[in-house]
Amino acid sequence: MNEEELLAAVHGLLWSGSGALECRELGHPAGHICLATADEVTLSALTEQLSGRYGEPRGLVRGGHVDPAVTERTGLPLLVPFGERLVEMSAWVYAGRWIGCGATRTGEGIRPVVVVAERPDPAADGLPEDTSWVDRIVAVTGWDPQRARTVDWAAVEARLGTALPGDYKRLAELFGLGAFDGFLQLSVPDAPFKSSDIVRQSRWLAEWARAHGNRLWEPYALFPAPGGLLEWAGSEQADRFYWLTEGPDPDKWPIVMSEEIPDSWQRFDGSTAEFIHRMLTVPDHPFSTARYFDVHWFQSYRSLEAAGD
Repeated sequence: MNEEELLAAVHGLLWSGSGALECRELGHPAGHICLATADEVTLSALTEQLSGRYGEPRGLVRGGHVDPAVTERTGLPLLVPFGERLVEMSAWVYAGRWIGCGATRTGEGIRPVVVVAERPDPAADGLPEDTSWVDRIVAVTGWDPQRARTVDWAAVEARLGTALPGDYKRLAELFGLGAFDGFLQLSVPDAPFKSSDIVRQSRWLAEWARAHGNRLWEPYALFPAPGGLLEWAGSEQADRFYWLTEGPDPDKWPIVMSEEIPDSWQRFDGSTAEFIHRMLTVPDHPFSTARYFDVHWFQSYRSLEAAGD
């Protein structure tokens, strides 16, 4: 298959309704499918295309060295079919499937390989009742907390002009720029795009409202007005998610949401992390992704280069 055919085949295999993954390669176990690559296909081009669709890849094998953290939850099904023939492999996640793109040794030399493998539910064993909402999100998405970054929150909050909810700050550190279930994208400090940067987005919206009026947010006002709306996330379907900054304690701010239709405001009286976890796992949540996916993930955009907008 050429590059376009490979990408289409990968996309078709990502949905649970596509059936069991049964590879036709001799000696390969069940639970994955290897896709044949045409001679003109290059590993670098495939990796770039897959990253554009599914976010930052996770390097599982580099220079023949397997990441010791690789398990069934973190990409092992992509490596098993190839054994010592594997040269390198990068991985992406989409719901209950792994996507792998790498290179293997064959009798004809080193060739690119594309593989789609089954991904077990990382939270299938359940969690203790006292698990925090943030840790529940980490568990249900199978995220690696060692990927956390450090944020100078004192500087961020000084630029923004307000303190922020503690669980949001922890989520921004752990996950960074990206989208839960490819749907809900956090606004985080120092994001490459204004629409994804919580400080620049807040300032831009406030300036727009001063110039054009507040009608898009009625009956609310926008932050920094007292009790105004402060946007912390958006969706691929143009839904917007805000804190209602009423009261001095950010951890008690309610969440209000709107769809891209008039008079669509909804309110959630709970924390940011609780909202996201319920969105991922509760089918009757107003913005539920659990209606569509049984297994959940975080699509990271950390590797995006800074670009103006």
